[in-house]
Amino acid sequence: MASEAKKIGTVISGALSEGLTMRLDANCSLETMKTGKFVSVVGNLYRYFSLVTDLQLQVSHPDILLFPPSEDEQLLRQHLSGRDIYAHVMLRPMLMLDGNRQRMPVKTIPGHFARVFEASPEDVAAIFGTEEEAKKFFNIGVPLDMETPVCLDLARFTERSNGIFGKTGTGKTFITRLILAGLVKSGEAVNLVFDMHSEYGYQARKEGDGQMFVRGLKSIFPNKVVIFSLDPEATRRRGCTPDVDVIFGFKDIHVDDVLTLQDELSLHPTALEAASLIANRYKDQWLVELLRQEKTLKEFAAEVGAHTESVGALYRKLKRLEKFPFLTKQRSSVAVIDRMMEYLNKGFHVILEFGNQSSMLCYLLVANIVTRRIHEEYVARTERFLASQNKADEPRKLMITIEEAHKFLNPSGAKQTIFGVIAREMRKYYVSLLVVDQRPSGIDEEVLSQIGTKIVALLNDEKDIQAVLTGVSNASGLRSILATLDTKKQALVMGHAIAMPVVIKTREYDEAFYAAMGEGSSSKNPKAIIDEIF
Repeated sequence: MASEAKKIGTVISGALSEGLTMRLDANCSLETMKTGKFVSVVGNLYRYFSLVTDLQLQVSHPDILLFPPSEDEQLLRQHLSGRDIYAHVMLRPMLMLDGNRQRMPVKTIPGHFARVFEASPEDVAAIFGTEEEAKKFFNIGVPLDMETPVCLDLARFTERSNGIFGKTGTGKTFITRLILAGLVKSGEAVNLVFDMHSEYGYQARKEGDGQMFVRGLKSIFPNKVVIFSLDPEATRRRGCTPDVDVIFGFKDIHVDDVLTLQDELSLHPTALEAASLIANRYKDQWLVELLRQEKTLKEFAAEVGAHTESVGALYRKLKRLEKFPFLTKQRSSVAVIDRMMEYLNKGFHVILEFGNQSSMLCYLLVANIVTRRIHEEYVARTERFLASQNKADEPRKLMITIEEAHKFLNPSGAKQTIFGVIAREMRKYYVSLLVVDQRPSGIDEEVLSQIGTKIVALLNDEKDIQAVLTGVSNASGLRSILATLDTKKQALVMGHAIAMPVVIKTREYDEAFYAAMGEGSSSKNPKAIIDEIF
């Protein structure tokens, strides 16, 4: 309880719009106060859980600063300390608790001289829940200077699209892997992970000292995770046999998929118009016909009603796709996505590994092909469920994880691509996104404002900080916190799936974590499970 915790100060002023000012107690060291620290303010009717947002040095009279005491004048220092020289701590209330421990948004403030305490473990558990309370709560780390777990509500997390942001090297991938493991363990949603750099499947390289590698989701949950691979040989070289070798057909590439390749291929809008004209005539064989070269480009352009230069530019740019070994001109690749859907429907989590096929062009193309088909399937299944109202027809919630999210969700792409559709519709069709990105300022503002939960590591660029605070209340107080995060293992968590914004030291992803997941190396043969499905 707050009465048992250490008292650190007294509220002396404040405003609902600006936050509270606390005078730090003389017996409390200023250097123990850090931005992002979690504290509890006790009023007459409510307790206000708050974050430290700023620190200030104060004096009772400016003349004191004209002749500061030397190191030898300890008696003078003690005489001035606490009465004439002191510290102010800026607090931002984030949540109120009434006498019945009901949580509510902050709509009032405490009076003068309200006492402020360090948050206790009981406070953290009351606000964020515990894993013992329900399996939907998942430990993601601890508040600054505390050891009590902060839990994410995974049931609420899967209700909306979410984002993990931070500059390169701040640990976004480790945080993502941590949360994905929680989703696998809890079963709140199935995951489809576009694993561009092969960091989520069997194992991944660890930065820093100590152990060089960490386990991936497949090695932690061998009977719940399957790997689809665009580069099976690369997957095998890393010590894991893929469950499915992926082959797509050129007929699976729609004109809409080419829209996201516009920047990568430097396509002019007239070339995209030519692609639409070709597709109108040849349907799903449009790309095969374009690359077939049975006619001259001039004849081909005249046949579809497009400009010759536009068709020529489109041909030259899309010719690059023929170099990808996972693409074929044969009409046989639909089965791959059908098989992926079957796994997802059975509750398996799918990791699509790119291996050495990790160019941005490849990543954008494949992610669009797969996601478009899956979204179409989920729309159809949702409509069947709404018509039958039979619980057995209800689709499983699906969360799609994409890195380099600004490539899919930039202001132009968000209005045209399937990822923009999913981000805007959120849970309407049981599909949501987990976007991972180092440049949130490149993501469309409308999409950012609809992201339910944001987990933000260190960002230095002012545009990126401004972007992640889009749609967030009390953004001014959080801005200073974001700027002072450590370069690793710290993040600000805020939004739909967390009771209040809080700065955490992220949970370690190590042997203790693997054991806590309760899977380990299973004796059950994953191949047997696959054979049961097919």
